[in-house]
Amino acid sequence: MTVWTKRTWLGMEKLPKSGGVILVPNHVSHFDPLVVAHYIYKAGRWPRFLGKASIWRVPVIGPLLVRTKQVPVERGSVEAVKSLETLVQALNEGGAVVIYPEGTTTRSPDLWPMRGKTGAARLALLTGAPVIPIANWGAQTVFDPRTNKLKATRAAVTVTTGDPVDLSRWSGAEPTRQVLDEMTEKIMLDVRDLLGTIRDGEPPALYDRPARRASTSEDAS
Repeated sequence: MTVWTKRTWLGMEKLPKSGGVILVPNHVSHFDPLVVAHYIYKAGRWPRFLGKASIWRVPVIGPLLVRTKQVPVERGSVEAVKSLETLVQALNEGGAVVIYPEGTTTRSPDLWPMRGKTGAARLALLTGAPVIPIANWGAQTVFDPRTNKLKATRAAVTVTTGDPVDLSRWSGAEPTRQVLDEMTEKIMLDVRDLLGTIRDGEPPALYDRPARRASTSEDAS
C-alpha cells in the first residue's frame, strides 16, 4: 500500500479495539477496499468484508479471500441467508464486519454516496452491534470507476472513522421495510457527512440509485 498511496489516517481512536462492530465505508473505487482494509488492520482490528461471490471465483484473489475469512454473498439466493448468518456469528464472536451499504461503487458523477441497501441495518437489528461510519477519499485517483483506468502515480488517500450512528430510535423494532429503509437512510447520511469532512464541497443529497436493469441469461451465468 505504501507504494501506491500517501496515507492520511484519521479517527482511528474511534474504532473500538474489541467487540462486534459493523463498519460502513463509502465506495469510490474498486481500489478502496484495500485502502480501508489496511486502515482497519492498522487500527488493531481484523476486517471481515462482505463481497460479491463472483470475486471469489477470480484466480489468486479468491483463495486469498478464503484464507482471510472474508464472506461471499450470492445476492437474491439461499446462499445470501447463509452469508447473513455467518456475519451474525462473526459479530457475536466480537468480529469487525465491513459492509459497503451502497453495494457497488457510487454512480454519483462527483463520487458522493448513493442511497444504500439495508444489509447493515438488518445486521444491527439482529445483533445490537454498533454501526460505525468510515469515509475514504483518494482511492479513485488510483483506479477511477468512471473511466476504469488504473493510474501508476502515487495517490494521496485519506481515511477517517466517525462516531457510532445513533440508531437508538429503532432499538428493538421489527425489521419491516420502513424500519430498515429509515435506518439505512440515517447510516448513509452519517457516511456522507463524514466524507464531507475530508473532501471539498458541501455534501449534496444522497444520490439516487440507478434503476436496476432486467436480469438476462448472462447475469445468471
